[in-house]
Amino acid sequence: MAKEKELSFEENLNNLEAIVKALESGNIPLDDAINEFTKAMNIAKICDEKLKNAEENVNKILNSDGTLSDFKVEEE
Repeated sequence: MAKEKELSFEENLNNLEAIVKALESGNIPLDDAINEFTKAMNIAKICDEKLKNAEENVNKILNSDGTLSDFKVEEE
């Protein structure tokens, strides 16, 4: 079985928005709505993980020796 292509953050967000619109319409049978809600929660979790990873990467600083370290703001 081939591995599914990992969707980008934007693709996941678009899918999540489509599910929310469908659920808000109220035209979905209950069983389908529950399945769509479950799918939406999984997509939201994936998006949250991607955002956390991006935040961790953005909060790094490149040192003069080429290594990365955590960026820390020193308050006085």
